[in-house]
Amino acid sequence: MRLKRTTFAVLAASMVMAVSACGDAGDDDSGDDAPDAEVAENAADNFDDGTAMKQLAEDGKVTIGVKIDQPGIGFLSGGSDIPTGFDIEVGEWLAADLGIEPEDVEWKETISDNREPFLQDGEVDLVVASYSITPERRAIVGQAGPYYITGQQLMVQKDNDEIESVDDVKGKEVCSVTGSTSLDQVEVKGAEPRGFDTYSQCRDQVLDGTVDAMTTDGSILLGYVAENPDELKVVGPEFSEERYGVGYSKDSPEMCQWITDVIQEKMDDGKWAEAFEATLGESGVETPDPPKMDACKSS
Repeated sequence: MRLKRTTFAVLAASMVMAVSACGDAGDDDSGDDAPDAEVAENAADNFDDGTAMKQLAEDGKVTIGVKIDQPGIGFLSGGSDIPTGFDIEVGEWLAADLGIEPEDVEWKETISDNREPFLQDGEVDLVVASYSITPERRAIVGQAGPYYITGQQLMVQKDNDEIESVDDVKGKEVCSVTGSTSLDQVEVKGAEPRGFDTYSQCRDQVLDGTVDAMTTDGSILLGYVAENPDELKVVGPEFSEERYGVGYSKDSPEMCQWITDVIQEKMDDGKWAEAFEATLGESGVETPDPPKMDACKSS
């Protein structure tokens, strides 16, 4: 049972959602059965002076950028006041290692296009938002991981017999979110790319027939199909490899080794698998072996 309750302050004009919790022992409104992270005591004593981790631990606050429209990854359901998903669990592990209780975590909604600016401008301390590791992104911000590997697929209306794989998208309109790597992958196959701010906007375009298909990571698409099993389906094999990482500012390179160590511990003690089964596993995805994480270049 989760020991937290979270309230949201929605800043609609800026598309930013901040989540702060005001916990009461015994509440259970998290929406999944993932294991609670054990919050470290006197956590600041575990970090060297001058590190970003020690500062966050001393402040007792951390702001984490997440997605809220990806079922199984980072999702805020109607009537709920807390996001759930595998990314949220990863964020909670990191916060707990800093000695930060769930009620002191601020979740801030990110879209694909603003993850790097949010890190560069200090709007968030970390990004855990289905954030594929790429050389281009690592030139701008830090990315530790991968903590999960998936692959890109296609989602179409259930009665669509014209698109069965990425080889069939030439001349078809295919949507995803602006700023993601997914649109590039289908554009080289001849598709007409359509970018939207959020995945749910893209899904709606497929549902009403405005565009032919949606593309992004298969695990995300399965979540949408689970919500609309009579209208949508996922087709074709995976045609890319997406390595999810945790974003941090290049001004704090020491965070790479800390993030890697925290996640590796969860992989080793079985908490990673338990969190996966309670989140992404609910969509029917088989629990994979944890991926091997990249070595950090410096700390």
